Amino acid sequence: MDTSTLSLFVEAARRRSFSAVARIRNVEPSSISRAIAALEAEIGVRLFQRTTRSLELTEGGKLYLERIEPLLGEIESARTAAIDLTRRPTGRLRVACPLAFSVLLLAPLLGTFQRAFPAITLDIVSSDSELDLVAERIDIAIRLGPRQEVGYVGTRLFPTRYRVVASPIYLKNTKPPEVPVELSKHPCLVFDLPGYRDQWLFRTPAGEIERIAVSGAIVFSNALALHSAAVAGAGPALVADWKIRDELAGGRLVDLFPYHDVATSDFDTAAWLLYPSRAQLPAKARVFIDFLRGHLTDQHVIS
Repeated sequence: MDTSTLSLFVEAARRRSFSAVARIRNVEPSSISRAIAALEAEIGVRLFQRTTRSLELTEGGKLYLERIEPLLGEIESARTAAIDLTRRPTGRLRVACPLAFSVLLLAPLLGTFQRAFPAITLDIVSSDSELDLVAERIDIAIRLGPRQEVGYVGTRLFPTRYRVVASPIYLKNTKPPEVPVELSKHPCLVFDLPGYRDQWLFRTPAGEIERIAVSGAIVFSNALALHSAAVAGAGPALVADWKIRDELAGGRLVDLFPYHDVATSDFDTAAWLLYPSRAQLPAKARVFIDFLRGHLTDQHVIS
């Protein structure tokens, strides 16, 4: 059997759908079904229980997946290591990152990266949802927040801080909150994620922590839209510092509580690079990681 059939099996097992694999690979679902059937016939084991509504691994299929998936990873690592010795970094690299990050920080750098590594094709997946890195075949993910994703190597790009801000337009027409608890009287702009939506944490210079309930008439699922609404005067918002550097400097936003640390659940947050934990990282991934670490330091992002 060849490794392409084994890769089909692993992908179908992870997605629990032949149709989903077919859509990604732009082939007919019947071709996936035939390939899996041929694999089952070759090894003499039924790998899936199929019904009209579900696709589940058999006990034998689970055991086969546990043994085959690491082997495929080793084969791919060996292949990329051999290629790396003979040519410049090349190939397609799938990178997942939050939408605002891709627009404000990543996109302006991509021309420089492309000129340095013209043989690498970047596939940038911009989403504020935390995608399944295995199911979506993501090579590198940029995540914001506390350290996460057990099973992946994490490299910290830069620490992040959150600020509660409002525009002079908004503050002109209402009494500014003088202490965090007064935010409960204001129509805050909230992001549709746990913590952002209903409760913000404030820490004084003395280390005292206060949990403030917030609410608002507008809930955003897009961080860029929330940012624009705050600048336009729709209300106070909790925003990462790297998104509002220019607005604060230009006076288009005002930091309402400059002497407080602000968070949703954890004050120790950062921008992280996540990638599979394997000994041989492909050259295309390694040079992209090194490039971002060289361009998105504390000084570049925050200053």
